[in-house]
Amino acid sequence: MTKSEINKFRDILEAKAAELSEVVRNRDGIVIEKSPDALDEVQHAAERELAIRNLDRESKLLAQVRGALRRIEDGAFGVCLHCEEDISPKRLNAVPWTPYCISCQEQADRNQEMGVEDLEEMLVTAA
Repeated sequence: MTKSEINKFRDILEAKAAELSEVVRNRDGIVIEKSPDALDEVQHAAERELAIRNLDRESKLLAQVRGALRRIEDGAFGVCLHCEEDISPKRLNAVPWTPYCISCQEQADRNQEMGVEDLEEMLVTAA
């Protein structure tokens, strides 16, 4: 991968990290509100649950983006963390923070659907 391509991905990842950091800092949707009306309580609880799920998803994505930035600094960006093969440029353009090639990611997704929680266990079965 050329230096200009690495710099392009670094810029994309830094912008995404800044965007996600702002979203993660904004936790206003999680506030517990009391209401005299039971239906309002249920509505507030549902909104709070949605905000928590979104915050969790964005936090995980931020961790992936920061991991990709570390891999750029370490010189390992664009190499699958599992099989150590190059990640296709098409995949990196679509998901620049991805740590896995498409084959390893598909296997990890299948294992996750089956309820395998441990990432190492997922990837061992992928090999």
